[in-house]
Amino acid sequence: MKQSEEICMTYSGVITKNNQKIVHVSFTRGKDYAEGILPSGKFEKYSGFTPEEIVQLSGYLRQNADDIMKKAEKVNPLRSLMGKD
Repeated sequence: MKQSEEICMTYSGVITKNNQKIVHVSFTRGKDYAEGILPSGKFEKYSGFTPEEIVQLSGYLRQNADDIMKKAEKVNPLRSLMGKD
């Protein structure tokens, strides 16, 4: 990955879809973005990241899935919309 540019990660709260808990995770680096899903670690869409970087980010998601899911459970979307989170 480009070492000189910082990658920021954000994630949604936990969403239940088809009886499965999922979290949407986004990575951004300048104008580059990648949007993935946990627990699968797969990316739905991306732009600017190389295929090799997507493989690395996917590995990161899978390795840190439990921690990210726990943090996502604490996300309160209503508080976030009102600027209190």
